[in-house]
Amino acid sequence: MLDFIETPTFSEVKLSANGLRVLEKRYLRRNRIGEMIETPEDMFHRVAKAVASAEFKYKSKANAGSVENEFYQVMANLDFLPNSPTLLNAGTEDGQLASCFVLPIPDSVEEIFDAIKHTALIHKSGGGIGFDLSQVRSKGSPVGKHPNAAGGPVALINVFAKAADYIRQGGIRRGCNSVVLSVDHPDILDFIKAKNDPLALTNFYNSISVTDDFISRVLAGTDYPLIDPHSGSEVKRLKARDVLNLIVDQAWHTGDPGLVFIDRINLDNPTPAFGNMKTLTGCGEQALLPYESCNLGSINLARMLMDNGDGLKIDFDKLERIVPLAVRFLDNIIDINHFPVKEVERATKLTRKIGLGVMGFADMLIRLRIPYNSTKAITVAETIMEFINDLAHKASQRLARERGVFPAWHGSTYEIIGIPMRNACCTTIAPTGTLSIIAGVSSGIEPIFAAVFVRNILDGENLLEINPYFEEVARERGFYSRELIEQLVTSNHLYLRKEVPEDVRKVFVTAHRVSPDWHVRIQAAFQRHTDNAVSKTVNFPKSATREDIARVFMMAYKQGLKGITVYRDNSRDLQPLSTSEEGVKLLEKIEYLSFQKRN
Repeated sequence: MLDFIETPTFSEVKLSANGLRVLEKRYLRRNRIGEMIETPEDMFHRVAKAVASAEFKYKSKANAGSVENEFYQVMANLDFLPNSPTLLNAGTEDGQLASCFVLPIPDSVEEIFDAIKHTALIHKSGGGIGFDLSQVRSKGSPVGKHPNAAGGPVALINVFAKAADYIRQGGIRRGCNSVVLSVDHPDILDFIKAKNDPLALTNFYNSISVTDDFISRVLAGTDYPLIDPHSGSEVKRLKARDVLNLIVDQAWHTGDPGLVFIDRINLDNPTPAFGNMKTLTGCGEQALLPYESCNLGSINLARMLMDNGDGLKIDFDKLERIVPLAVRFLDNIIDINHFPVKEVERATKLTRKIGLGVMGFADMLIRLRIPYNSTKAITVAETIMEFINDLAHKASQRLARERGVFPAWHGSTYEIIGIPMRNACCTTIAPTGTLSIIAGVSSGIEPIFAAVFVRNILDGENLLEINPYFEEVARERGFYSRELIEQLVTSNHLYLRKEVPEDVRKVFVTAHRVSPDWHVRIQAAFQRHTDNAVSKTVNFPKSATREDIARVFMMAYKQGLKGITVYRDNSRDLQPLSTSEEGVKLLEKIEYLSFQKRN
């Protein structure tokens, strides 16, 4: 059991200007005429009270007030934040708190349109969805007595995309989706090029599910069969290497598709008796069985440091307090969640998967004065994620003894080794897009995009981001100037600024200055100690070649990743982060408002 504080000691939430703006724009409750009726403190109180109410399910005289206080404090201090649907919906009539869902797409009109209905309900409640279209018959296949009637998987993606466009996710954004097709599907060549138009399917991320056998055939230079999912028969053979080259070429052009290493995913499947996992959810962080959902939460690594007199060190004692509390929080969510679809509730409660991850990894390295592209960074990644993963498993084991094992435990890999677990999976690395803005830290395990940049989000509103640690160091060491900030926000060329000391330039290395190899190594370091998958983008400079991307795909496979996503700079017109003249205007606006406030 956790040691809970008996008397509530609520604290004020300290947010950056951008963090507060995101909460005001997306999360804080409003009345019917659009007036804000909630503060950040109110929001965290609402969430903490709702999640703590699950304690009564297991203990009628539970001290829910103490639990609520602990939950509030961990969020208010920005040490841990749950996924967006929880912040949005906990304690409200909506009550749908999970972030990730997987919907199966069977090969019949009736079931397909049931899936579209479920998609709309899930998006309405704030969830993102992963789809596997590998069972859908290929384009031109017969349907009943009608020859050449089937539209095929690619046409079906567009149907789901229209549904997702119509329903804004949780009322604040379009639905985020991922779609997977097996490399042996007869329509694989059409699927590879499905996003050839950069404006097409902008709310879908496409991935191709590849097997160990396919990779072996690529290396051997041999062909492989395409299998009709309806009849199970071979319909054609293709050169495996030619298909991989087409995938590489398309990824070079647009960033899509990525690869899902499906055999590696199922090697870690804790409940194989319930079937194979075939799909990764929205941003590639969670592999789930059909109809499963998962709620995510992230620990703010930038706040997991302490000064012991000899400089900053990782605060393992603090992590020992935060991790069990976060696991309890996420497990509670499953019990109070209002599931949008009955099948989802049934599948989710069978395995009770949760996804505890991290954000602010790059900021942690910066505070430790460790470059992201270094062996020291890999050591930190391995050390801290192994520690978090072990703590999460121990916390889940304690909950299992207190509340019971997850219902699908019997026959699971945990039963085989005799370990009681409350949750079939405990850890996941999510991208933490808006959560990291709220917390004021770098997203997920990504390197910083730039020391100064413009964030293009919030329905056309732009936010100027100045890395607080860069500004602190620049002022302390005397090289801060308005001219420097203005130059960086328009060029992102910190590495060329001679007035910035070399050691600072190395520590504040940006995403496009980190070589793809280091991106993969960092991702692999986290993956080795994560139950589920790791959301990460491997950034390439605009000058990268197709051979560079092919090499990274193979490196990702050899390093044991479960999926790989690449992005070559400027291969898409619309980027969420950028450096531009707009930043200068935002800087001038901030300076003006600061002057007005002082006077």
